[in-house]
Amino acid sequence: MSLLDLIKERRSVRSFDGRPLTEEDRKDIEEYAKTIEPLFDIPVGYAFLEGGKDGLGSQVLVGDRTFLAGKVKRVPYAEVAFGYEFEKLILYAWSIGVGSVWIAGTMKRSAFEKAAGIKEDEMMPCITPLGYEAEKMSMREKLMRKGVKADIRKPAGELFFDKSFNRPMSQEAMGEFADLFEMVRWAPSAVNKQPWRIVADDGAFHFYEKKDKGYVNDDAGDLQKIDVGIALCHFTMGLDEKEMAYMIEVNDPGFIAPQDTEYIASVRLVF
Repeated sequence: MSLLDLIKERRSVRSFDGRPLTEEDRKDIEEYAKTIEPLFDIPVGYAFLEGGKDGLGSQVLVGDRTFLAGKVKRVPYAEVAFGYEFEKLILYAWSIGVGSVWIAGTMKRSAFEKAAGIKEDEMMPCITPLGYEAEKMSMREKLMRKGVKADIRKPAGELFFDKSFNRPMSQEAMGEFADLFEMVRWAPSAVNKQPWRIVADDGAFHFYEKKDKGYVNDDAGDLQKIDVGIALCHFTMGLDEKEMAYMIEVNDPGFIAPQDTEYIASVRLVF
């Protein structure tokens, strides 16, 4: 299966069949996590937690048994690095048949933070259940997916631009990177807001965050920066699949951006 097919096939799972995660799958996920190179040298730590104990659960889930909590130091760019790395793990889990869903708010956060051993200089932006899809979605899950329009994405012209925010990118301008932009377009995001924006310019792809109110708090950080980290993950994994060399850097190109739109990072091709 190609990466694009994997990304488009993967969906958030909130209805599980109740089986515990197998030791083999847990070990595979743990071993894969060790292979991920941290973005900006900001490592993400993980804790596997048993659901149903000490308030470890979520009202939006059915049949969940195992959780994975991610934790990261409270440093600049922590949320971007977290989103980038956690999404790699979630995609890998899906590739071996393990379902998941990003959860930041619909849980008893204090219980999860205690169980995961979060320190004062750390934060736990998100967790995910890990398990196997139930044969049928719960009604609760169906309603949630309908509410956030989970199977719909913004058109490419609203997300991707050519040398300026005034020039929506055409399919022709995307060229050999069209499938990478599609990978980004189908990335998951908080309440499906899709806050990433990309401006392409002479072999560089500049990532921005289009901010919405209500997505920043002391406990989880800036959730939409996490979303941009997910977008960076998809785009660079696509470059890896094409065996194209690149570097990720923070070097603001100085484009005039729309209101509430913040530069985050750039992916620059290396020739």
